Amino acid sequence: MLRITIISVIVAAVAGLCFFSCTTCARQDDEDVFRGIPDSVYDGELQVANEVVETMIRDVASPIEMAYLIKSIDVPFSRDYLASTKVSSTFTTSSEQALALGIYATDLGYINMYEKTSSVLKYISVMKDLANEINIGQFFDFNTLKDLATNSENIDSLMYISQRSFTRMDEYLRESHRSKLSALMIAGVWIEGMNIVARVAQEKRTKEIGESIADQKIVLQRLLIVLKNYSKDPMIANMVDLLDDIALLYEDVNIVTVQGDPTVEEGEDGTLVVKYNDVTTIEMSDETLNAIINKSIEVRNKLINVE
Repeated sequence: MLRITIISVIVAAVAGLCFFSCTTCARQDDEDVFRGIPDSVYDGELQVANEVVETMIRDVASPIEMAYLIKSIDVPFSRDYLASTKVSSTFTTSSEQALALGIYATDLGYINMYEKTSSVLKYISVMKDLANEINIGQFFDFNTLKDLATNSENIDSLMYISQRSFTRMDEYLRESHRSKLSALMIAGVWIEGMNIVARVAQEKRTKEIGESIADQKIVLQRLLIVLKNYSKDPMIANMVDLLDDIALLYEDVNIVTVQGDPTVEEGEDGTLVVKYNDVTTIEMSDETLNAIINKSIEVRNKLINVE
């Protein structure tokens, strides 16, 4: 499956779910970044180290990866999965606007993959407005995106420009000590990605979809570590409470990785590559999967004020 880095996190877009794939590699390589974080870190609001944020971003799904997985199991495009652009004006604080930016970016990545260019412009316009509200609109190449959105043949360029814009936004927010908003954009991507894949799972259940959802246990744990650092913000505190409800359900999911002996193989270009033959086993009942699916949709709808 595909593996896309940072904000690929956000539009065409955030980094890792195959929707939810490939978290095993990051889990093994980067666990030390998150291990041993004391509870006291949540008592104040600290500037989150880039290493922590970037590790989390690598594990959050790219909407492109998510859409690729859904398309691979022949699930048709559905507008019902998406957040309505009509509610964008209800996000009034900078925290709400950053979260919404991640949500709409995920929807845009989903739309782009299905080449539904007639819907792209509305989402780009809403995202531009949200970016302006939190003073990062200077990184949003709206005119170019608008021109590209009118032609499905420009889909690759549209995704590239979108990704570049959001990468610059994320970097600027963290460099200007507003990493809270960067974390919220990432959270928006994760929440909307989970919503979309959960909605798909309600329609068509496959082994790949189930494993993708189960594998988000680790990603959610990391996301909560970062968000709890900003829990003095009432909106974030409420979101953490809602995400904790999903995390509680994940306690019944067991993910076990057994390291295998590496082998050396010849790559397509004739060079030698090392293949890691690790085996990951996921233990999750249908009851638990259904509970996670339903709760993920419920949480997302509460956060965007959908009844």
